[in-house]
Amino acid sequence: MRRNNWLLCFSFLIITFCFSQNKTNKIPLTDFLKSIENNFDVKFSYAVEDVANVFITKPNTELNLANTIQYLNANTLLNFKTLDNRYITVSVIDKTITVCGIIQTDQQDPLYGASVIIKDTTNGTSTNYQGKFELENIPLEAIISISYLGFETKIISAKSLFTDVNECQPIVLLENKQELNEVLITRYLTTGLQKLIDGSIVLNTENFGVLPGLTEPDVLQSIQVLPGIESVNESIANINVRGGTNDQNLMIWDGIKMYHSGHFFGLISAYNPNLTNKVVVTKNGTSSQFSDGVSSTINMLTKDELSNTFSAGTGVNLISADAFLNIPISKKIELLVSGRRSLTDAFKTPTYNNYFERSFQDSDINTSSNQENSTSSSDFFFYDYSAKLIYDISNNHKFRANVIGINNNLDYSESSTNTSDLSTTKTSNLSQQNLGVGANWQAHWSDNFSTNLSGFMSQYNVDASDLRVENNQLLVQANEVLETGIKLNTTLKLSDKLTVLSGYQFNEIGILNQTTVTAPSYERTKKDVLLNHALYTEAEFNNNNTYFRLGVRANYFEKFDKLILEPRVNIRQKLSHKLSLKAEGEFKNQSATQIVDFQDDFLGVENRRWILADNQSIPISTSQQGSFGMAFNQNNLNIDVTGFYKHVNGITASNQGFYNNFQYLKATGDYTAKGVEFLINKTANNYSTWISYTYSINNYKFESFTPSIFPNNVDIRHSVSVAGNYNIFDDLEISVGAIWHSGQPYTKPVEGNETVETGNNYYVNYDAPNSFNLDPFFRLDASLSYTFKLSGDVKTALRVGVRNITNQQNVINRYYKVDPNDNQNTIEVNNTSLSLTPNASLRINF
Repeated sequence: MRRNNWLLCFSFLIITFCFSQNKTNKIPLTDFLKSIENNFDVKFSYAVEDVANVFITKPNTELNLANTIQYLNANTLLNFKTLDNRYITVSVIDKTITVCGIIQTDQQDPLYGASVIIKDTTNGTSTNYQGKFELENIPLEAIISISYLGFETKIISAKSLFTDVNECQPIVLLENKQELNEVLITRYLTTGLQKLIDGSIVLNTENFGVLPGLTEPDVLQSIQVLPGIESVNESIANINVRGGTNDQNLMIWDGIKMYHSGHFFGLISAYNPNLTNKVVVTKNGTSSQFSDGVSSTINMLTKDELSNTFSAGTGVNLISADAFLNIPISKKIELLVSGRRSLTDAFKTPTYNNYFERSFQDSDINTSSNQENSTSSSDFFFYDYSAKLIYDISNNHKFRANVIGINNNLDYSESSTNTSDLSTTKTSNLSQQNLGVGANWQAHWSDNFSTNLSGFMSQYNVDASDLRVENNQLLVQANEVLETGIKLNTTLKLSDKLTVLSGYQFNEIGILNQTTVTAPSYERTKKDVLLNHALYTEAEFNNNNTYFRLGVRANYFEKFDKLILEPRVNIRQKLSHKLSLKAEGEFKNQSATQIVDFQDDFLGVENRRWILADNQSIPISTSQQGSFGMAFNQNNLNIDVTGFYKHVNGITASNQGFYNNFQYLKATGDYTAKGVEFLINKTANNYSTWISYTYSINNYKFESFTPSIFPNNVDIRHSVSVAGNYNIFDDLEISVGAIWHSGQPYTKPVEGNETVETGNNYYVNYDAPNSFNLDPFFRLDASLSYTFKLSGDVKTALRVGVRNITNQQNVINRYYKVDPNDNQNTIEVNNTSLSLTPNASLRINF
């Protein structure tokens, strides 16, 4: 032990000596200038702030005055100029420098993906896995802005980061104390995904990492990596959150309620990620300011702060091309514009062909061309656009205005030749549109009190005209939703830990459904309007160890003279630095739902239409949810286990899309979903890997049916997702992942008695509902991303992705129909998933 103590002391002396030697080589510039003044009898003239905090290494040999001045010019960022034999001036010159830094929290955790921008320019970068950044050849007087979601933006001078030794200074960002709902996990699964303390997930598209199979940060495809969120038919038009249907998800884009979500009838998100830079997903414990969406809330937000810098970008992939512009009009006004359009009507790629085959495999588009002496052709395209006006009236008052447009268009032509060789060509069309307009005024009346007044209009239309060649019949259909709303939020900050939100919301929604047929003549029109008033309030508290948000919402429907009260709760309690417990619960309602109509569909492509509750045959849907879980977080290892229970009342048989004996019956019922979600995620400097598993039981209950209780159409008992990202280099990233889940329930015909005759018609005689399951679904995906600079201000990203690498033939839906050639038998119809599909994208930002 005595010998070890001597070794320890000796080592300490050696380290101290070496450190001292290193320090003696670096002296303050002011001390060095004084020694020169004494040695050569000269006088330096300078501003104190120009030479403060500047250190210099002593020359190894003695130099004369001229060589000393030359040495100073070469080893500092200052200009030394001899005026005469006595005086020498010292000034700051216009030099470019290279700076670096390490962005971290006050707990010294690195912040990956933080934005580092040189103010008043388009030049910037983002931090790597160590939180490190480097900027080359920037002006000495440059000002750098550093920002990260959930943290206060920091403004720092480039000069303060410069050092003539190869060391990067640590830069600490503080949490944004103005937002109680702070960031809990800064990197969740992949870069750009973060978890907030209330359990909601934030997707930051600007810094979003690559996910398996994707070439762009597709908003609605990306959220399916989260446990409890999936699509049983791999369509974003059918996202199932904890066993719910897609119409039970409240989708909001900058305060505008949206009724349409996908291009290519569900394979591509309709929300351009270049302007939609943040998405907040909440499965339970929703804030009381939100209503509708009995399953989840998907809140999409665009950039909201002035940058005073022009920027632009463009990109192209094998399906579409897009562009965006950020245009400063003045110091207080800025305009953001984005647009995207498919290239499918100009040329058809293998990616398009696979998407087309997947989307239209079970529609009139593919079946009509099989008729004898008949040919068909189709032309499909889509586009979307969005714009936002940012106007800072003053430091305390801000105005924002938005517009978003989404469009899908399909033209379909049929040609037939009769026995006289006369040709007839007729055209059908299907169009889907969603137009949204919104505005809001944010006002800070004091440090503790603020208001936000907002309003929106959303209009959704699906229109189809189907002119059939064989019987010269024209079918015209329309489904229109028009909703307007206004909301006033007030926020009172009682302390740094407690905030109270209160508000009022008014909505008017009207829905039209219309069908017109010629030969024979038939017309049906139905229009409903509903007014809803709501008052809500909630208290949010956070003292680091304890977080809670308690609220209540009161909804009043004028037409039905009906009041619905909705309590909300969200609690998180830290048991230690590593372990915490969480509990969430909510009551919600929904007045607009979608029905599935197989007989009155739109060209066989779209069979869903929005309808409005009438409080009789179509009740207002209500839900009650509760969840409890625990989270463990240590050394970038996150383990999350959550048990959930959800009960939804007021569903109808028509909005479930039954392929069984209940398909044409009218009834109301409910469903109950309960299960467990498990996630383990490990991140490191250059990789992230995760595995998630969800077990759930989801059953219907319709009292008027026999049996009254049977499995839900989206009853997926087991669901597993495994994936990983690896940064081969700072600019080269690869991602590989696999999805496996139980097969979807389906109903078989009764064996040996497959059809039943009613009058002159034959129908499938189905067995017990949803008593069989399809084979399990499996898909393996991969993506590769490479980023590089074409020049100082031009960034380029090249991404390649492949979905379903193994070309697995997954059956995602199965039903039966009567064989037209033998009324005693049925034909099995299988809808399959997307086959092996490559895609590639090139994006340039400047």
